[in-house]
Amino acid sequence: MDRLLDEARSGTFYLRQPAIADMVVEAIQYNAANLEHYLLHAFVVMPNHVHLLATPALALPKLTKSLKGITSKRANAILAMTGSCFWQEESYDHRVRTEREFEKIQRYIEDNPVRAGLVREANEYRWSSAGWVTRGSPADQGVRPTAA
Repeated sequence: MDRLLDEARSGTFYLRQPAIADMVVEAIQYNAANLEHYLLHAFVVMPNHVHLLATPALALPKLTKSLKGITSKRANAILAMTGSCFWQEESYDHRVRTEREFEKIQRYIEDNPVRAGLVREANEYRWSSAGWVTRGSPADQGVRPTAA
């Protein structure tokens, strides 16, 4: 499924816009640090989807409703699309059962921009936990690749 998302050349790519991607990252961080909805382990905001690895502190439907609700409202305001559906209604979740599986998923999430051809090294991508500390490479400061 992720391969299809990464290779998509049509559809909406609102998350490619730096202002929207930044806002989603800030919401992910805020919901972890301030609201304590989850313990955040890894994340990535791709041009058309988001991955989040977290240990929830509340029921998953409530967590996703909170995160999707605020980011949808803010993104629609930025895009002047108030009242429109920003996120798909459904989400995919998976219970991590072992430390090995956890590490595999964390690497998968943080390497997603590399596999998609957006950067060469995971820490160069500013919209992920791998690149959050450095805010990405100098070449990536607010610039996203365009769809082919």
